[in-house]
Amino acid sequence: MPAITADTLTLPRVPSLDPASRRRPVRSVTTAPSGFEGEGFPVRRAFAGVSLTELDPFVHMDQMGEVDYAPGEPKGTAWHPHRGFETVTYIIDGVFEHQDSNGGGGVITNGDTQWMTAGAGILHIEKPPEALVVSGGVFHGIQLWVNLPRANKFNPPRYQDIRGRQATLLSSADGGALLRVIAGEVAGYRGPGMTFTPITVVHATVSPDAQVDLPWPTEYNALAYVLAGQGTVGTQARPVRKGQLAVFGPGDALTLAAAAHQPSAEPNFEVLLLGGLPIREPVAAYGPFVMNTRAELLQAFEDYQAGKLGVIPAQHLPHTDSHNSPLTTQQPQGS
Repeated sequence: MPAITADTLTLPRVPSLDPASRRRPVRSVTTAPSGFEGEGFPVRRAFAGVSLTELDPFVHMDQMGEVDYAPGEPKGTAWHPHRGFETVTYIIDGVFEHQDSNGGGGVITNGDTQWMTAGAGILHIEKPPEALVVSGGVFHGIQLWVNLPRANKFNPPRYQDIRGRQATLLSSADGGALLRVIAGEVAGYRGPGMTFTPITVVHATVSPDAQVDLPWPTEYNALAYVLAGQGTVGTQARPVRKGQLAVFGPGDALTLAAAAHQPSAEPNFEVLLLGGLPIREPVAAYGPFVMNTRAELLQAFEDYQAGKLGVIPAQHLPHTDSHNSPLTTQQPQGS
């Protein structure tokens, strides 16, 4: 699992927790079902079966791969629209190209993050480069959808191109874990991602038999998704493994530990830690749009069909949008 690596002995260390810290228990553990996205690349639906109330301000997450493609097999998505939220694409292993209807685009690879704020609306495409299609190879990444508050849903689209080397690298207190802070703050160390709603995104690589204790804002929710390996989470030392999501309860600190013995192909316990300040606004989501009301969803589709969300560049042939998740309208609790 390449991502960005470093010698933890040379990095700043997260201080040991205050003995008065309230470590969060685990509220639930769910296993992500497998499926296919875009033109047929395999994904695990990390948030399946978890209510939007528990996830807020996050909406959706796919673990893309991990897959070792044969020559000719790599696939991407067709051109498709987005409005009302942000897509965060984090590439752990492999290469992905992206392009949008505003003329933006680029290539992201091991440890890079492409943070796209769809805002008022944009068309984009994500695909493997032609060289990877010809040669085949390993591909592994995450795409996370972050909701936007009502006040920011119609902001102009923007990109943040975050290179892997820009992530803030930290070590756990005992040096047994590498922490890559992509957005938000951990123990006073801030990651490069700029967000509309306060959130934290951390990729932790935990060595066998090592433990990580992190301070975590009490007002944030807390999620841990296992990318590889096996270990435990929370005050109950709840067992978790690759493809499982743990939702934490209240408190001001997180605890996770790697099992002493890991699968031979996965030498470390790899965990994506997520948390954020809940927006607590109504959520109406359908396919590529995340709005507050059904009327806003209908308007988004009308605007897309009228070409108001952008136009596919002339050198590309149009494709049919492949996003077709069911309509949901929810009022998160506490609002």
